[in-house]
Amino acid sequence: MSSKSPIGIDLGTTFSVVAYLDGSGRPITIVNGEGDLITPSVVLFDGKSAVVGKEAVKAAVMEPELIADFAKRDMGSMFYSKKVGGQQLPPEVIQSLILEKLKNDAERKLGPIGKVVVTVPAFFNEPRRKATQDAAQLAGLEVLDIINEPTAAAIAFGYQVGFLDAKGEARKKETILVYDLGGGTFDVTLMEIEGSEFTAIATGGDVFLGGIDWDRRLADYIADKFRDKHHGFDPRQDAAGIQRLLKEAEDVKRTLSARDQVAITFEHVGQGIRLPITRTEFEELTADLLERTRFTTRSVLKEAKLQWSDVTRLLLVGGSTRMPMVQTMLEEESGLKVDRSLSPDEAVAHGAALYAGLLLARQDDSPDKPSKPAMSVRNVSSHDLGVLSKDPVTGRPMNSVMIPRNTVLPVTKGKRYRTAKLGQKNIVINVIEGGDSAGRNSTPIGRCTIQDLPDDLPAGTVVEVYFTYGENGRLKVEGRLPDLKRKAVLSIERASGLNDDKLDEWGKRLKAGRGK
Repeated sequence: MSSKSPIGIDLGTTFSVVAYLDGSGRPITIVNGEGDLITPSVVLFDGKSAVVGKEAVKAAVMEPELIADFAKRDMGSMFYSKKVGGQQLPPEVIQSLILEKLKNDAERKLGPIGKVVVTVPAFFNEPRRKATQDAAQLAGLEVLDIINEPTAAAIAFGYQVGFLDAKGEARKKETILVYDLGGGTFDVTLMEIEGSEFTAIATGGDVFLGGIDWDRRLADYIADKFRDKHHGFDPRQDAAGIQRLLKEAEDVKRTLSARDQVAITFEHVGQGIRLPITRTEFEELTADLLERTRFTTRSVLKEAKLQWSDVTRLLLVGGSTRMPMVQTMLEEESGLKVDRSLSPDEAVAHGAALYAGLLLARQDDSPDKPSKPAMSVRNVSSHDLGVLSKDPVTGRPMNSVMIPRNTVLPVTKGKRYRTAKLGQKNIVINVIEGGDSAGRNSTPIGRCTIQDLPDDLPAGTVVEVYFTYGENGRLKVEGRLPDLKRKAVLSIERASGLNDDKLDEWGKRLKAGRGK
């Protein structure tokens, strides 16, 4: 098998999947080294080595202090949310080990690989996207592109369900809503498919809402009942007890997706409890979590200025959509029948592989290669992107939004600013995402500095700042002084994540740990 096979990776919060395109252009999920289609996104740091996947999950109860899981939620932060083996780790390092496991499993099937498409939640901000690219670099992968998970799912459903013809074009205009509830994140995206163009209209989501939150709610329910029975003893007081609770809760949740009632059996340090729970009780226990997804879905429709009657298809993606409450809520809300044509676990990776095939075909258009359907994919920005400056009148912080959320990408926008004083030596551009008009509750992206300005530069000199936001949600900033005919493409001094030096340092440490 050629190492040039298009590869797509769904780097999930709880499970990850890798897929490739076979010789006929069909996406195939690659079975991992344990014989499974999905790989748990869990890392066990065992001495100098790291173990990823099923074995790490099994060790979680016995050695919880050596386990890193749900690291995707911390992408864009300086460090993973807990110390692992007494050490603070960047989340990129944890994610890179998962990606390396997926890479090794793929290479057993395909031979050496390098170029891949990696998916991220549509609601991931720019620092989280950069962190994902950095994790892939640490794993020895070259990222062809980053694509939003709902967009990848729409591509997979379009090609495999059959509402696209053999040329990859929609037989009729489709407006689809992708509801993606995974293990750790939630996204909802509206997409328009017309001809061979896939265009995101609006997106929303929550990177801290997913199946694990249903598990935790159920784990708390079990722990409270256990405490009541055993005179105040709480299994949540130690890490091993929490791991056992979460494992039992996940098993109960899965069973309640198929049955109306299940008996919970939980044991901890020689004491136990057995109690029944019905699907209705579970749904009442987690109703507010589901309501959060309903609110986001309504908000996305409102921002797109669409009604449910404008939506032609309602696609479910992500393992947590198997819960019957999700389908019931959406069908009541929309009046549509949900589309469950593909595996919610594999659709995103399949779409990423299809998109990788498109990108590689563009790079290699030699006449002896089989023709592939033309397709264009356009996403939208998930957050406002702006510059934090000072109001020239009041001196208070001011958020100058350059690119509003749900702007179709790629896009370049610019604004004019003026220097504040005579002889100003540099201009600092503070880049932020989200936040209100004063920049409160925004995410600092970083800052760019235009250095070495002329000594006699007058106050009020015009400075033009341009943001170019790529299709993959990555940012380039350019500053211009038109009066001086001077411009510079500026590197961003990051507010979080790994800089080039740290990335290089961790790359060497990981290689040393792997004995290379």
